[in-house]
Amino acid sequence: MHDLTLLVSALILDALLGDPPHWPHMVRFMGLAINKLESILRPRASTPSALRLAGAIMTLILVLGSGVLTWGIILLTGIFAPALGLLVALAFTFQSLAPGQLWREAKRVVEPLEQADLQKARQRLAMIVGRETSELSETQVRQAVIETVAENLNDGVIAPLFYFALGGPAWAVAYKAVNTLDSMVGYKNEKYKDFGWFAAKLDDLAGWAPARLSAFMVVVAARLIGLNAKGAASSIRSDHNKHKSPNAGWPESAFAGALEIRLGGPNYYHGKLVDKPWLNPQARFAGDSDFKAALRLMWGATLAMTAFCSLWLVV
Repeated sequence: MHDLTLLVSALILDALLGDPPHWPHMVRFMGLAINKLESILRPRASTPSALRLAGAIMTLILVLGSGVLTWGIILLTGIFAPALGLLVALAFTFQSLAPGQLWREAKRVVEPLEQADLQKARQRLAMIVGRETSELSETQVRQAVIETVAENLNDGVIAPLFYFALGGPAWAVAYKAVNTLDSMVGYKNEKYKDFGWFAAKLDDLAGWAPARLSAFMVVVAARLIGLNAKGAASSIRSDHNKHKSPNAGWPESAFAGALEIRLGGPNYYHGKLVDKPWLNPQARFAGDSDFKAALRLMWGATLAMTAFCSLWLVV
């Protein structure tokens, strides 16, 4: 019951506050730690295999260190000041979850479109996606935001909930470290293809079960809020493996089917056209109403996963 109270309280806080920009956040400290560890370990590795080993050492230090440090801080503060221990545990849990922040960031991109300010929407979109946005149409901007909501449903919501249910705040924070590492060094470019290899593989492994749960929760949510649950299930079956990521295709294909739109397709990254396959390719392009439906779907899947975790925690 203690963990259930923490979980519900953290979700309420996230819905109300998001991530206040001037508050200290553990992801910023993780980023500083990653940069410091890389500056120490990378110069000592001169071959591809040595770079992979150095990257693996950095990854294990950060992931295990984050989890153990979280556990230790909560334990020690709880021993000396039980109320403070609860607040610390709540803070860690709150910062591990991001449905409220995801909702805010997505709305911030789309709001300029309501004032016919496509340029501002493109600029705001560029802050949360990797693709080039300067030439995107209004339809493409909406599509990109929906894809971002779908993918981050897993990374920022379902996966942290999953690991919280398994091991409390410490496991949720450890997962956050894995995901932060992947976002900083998990690239296949010349700089990180070896040094970030282990972090990228660990992120794929850690996200494997949550990604499939994400797709299932989208189907459940679609049924509950009146979207196309059968379409979501059909799109998952046919399209989940079209994405280059072993995990991202699951929630994205579920969103495409539930909303009866197509997602994916070719986009420019760093000046190069990347011809990605379409998900739910026979469907229409995203329209004005689909963004709000996508947000309702995200919240519905969040609540469905919260209910699942609540049952797990009380049984």
